[in-house]
Amino acid sequence: MFDLDKWTEIYATISKHKLRTFLTAFGVFWGIFMLVVLLGAGNGFENGVVSSFDIAKNSVFVWSQRTSIAYKGFKPGRFVQFTNDDVDAIRRTIPEVAILAPRNFLPGNYTVNRGTKNASFNVYGEYPDYTGVKPVLLNSGRFINYLDIRDRRKVAVIGTQVRKVLFKEDEDPIGQYISIKGAFFLVVGVFRGKGDVEDNREDARTVFIPSTTLQQAFNQYNKVAFFAMVPQPGVKAAVIETKVKELLAQRHHISPDDKRALGSANVEENFGRVQGLFTGIRGFSWVVSIGTIIAGIIGVGNIMLIVVKERTKEIGIRKALGATPWSIVSLIIQESIVITSAAGYFGLLAGTGLVAGIDYLLKKFKAEGEFFANPEVNLPIALTAVGLLVVMGALAGLIPATKAARVDPVVALKDE
Repeated sequence: MFDLDKWTEIYATISKHKLRTFLTAFGVFWGIFMLVVLLGAGNGFENGVVSSFDIAKNSVFVWSQRTSIAYKGFKPGRFVQFTNDDVDAIRRTIPEVAILAPRNFLPGNYTVNRGTKNASFNVYGEYPDYTGVKPVLLNSGRFINYLDIRDRRKVAVIGTQVRKVLFKEDEDPIGQYISIKGAFFLVVGVFRGKGDVEDNREDARTVFIPSTTLQQAFNQYNKVAFFAMVPQPGVKAAVIETKVKELLAQRHHISPDDKRALGSANVEENFGRVQGLFTGIRGFSWVVSIGTIIAGIIGVGNIMLIVVKERTKEIGIRKALGATPWSIVSLIIQESIVITSAAGYFGLLAGTGLVAGIDYLLKKFKAEGEFFANPEVNLPIALTAVGLLVVMGALAGLIPATKAARVDPVVALKDE
């Protein structure tokens, strides 16, 4: 039930001691403000780092190296060469693999020509499945498809830097031919990179051609350089990493104890470590902010004790006139809640406004980078913090309110 008299008394008390009330509330305000800003900055850091992951976060890469242990008559130091048969074996025997992209490349940078223009670029042989491992952002045209793979078509998808070097600015490269080691390829797409600056630079200088075409045209018949894979939903990347390496070890007569013959990279594990770092940052933000909020709440409790002391005589008169203990308790608790809630609300507003302002400036001046982008406030968490703050405000006023309720009217009326 709304009690206008109580609100009038609270307003009068706060108005009478403006500076004291402000200093008391500032600790609570600063705690919520810090929490919102630190969480927003943490989210900005996380968004920046996560956006720099330009590959599937649960992808696995497996490549061949040299053996280090003699096994089944084979000497150590043997280089393991993957083949197209390995691709079929993985697809046939390891159903946990959802996406399998066998990859080939021409070692080093190869000169790519168009008329009188030429430059050295990376040349990779790809399957269409590669886009499930690493998104390819097309500016125009298309990516390699399965008809290209089946028919060993001489088509190419070029990076933005390749286009810039070999073609005029107003020239459409789609449908034009480029030459790689004397073999002509029809340009069917232009793509750009996604991720950090270094990866973007490398992607811009890359030419993709069908893997089967690279094998046939550049003397790599039945050779696969390495595999890029993504597991089925619900399957850990470590599962397919282990199973694929075990299968390849069996097929190529590699000792089970040889840890050097097959190399691998598990992006899911690396990403998990990064997520752990973000969890630590969020935990640190909460610890620092909650510590500040608790200090503010203690300040509120202390001030309410002073208020009770100052109003002892008034409380005694109220009780002498028939005021119930609950009416005294509710008045003190309500004042405590008002102070903490108002301070928390303004802290939330100020913190949210600062984070939104930073986000606006980053976008306006295009200053978002691979380590900080799109700072944002998790509103449910912030509102939960303010809700807890209200509860803590009530608890902070409980001890002073209990003390006020126990005031003896006779003793209070004698208080000077």
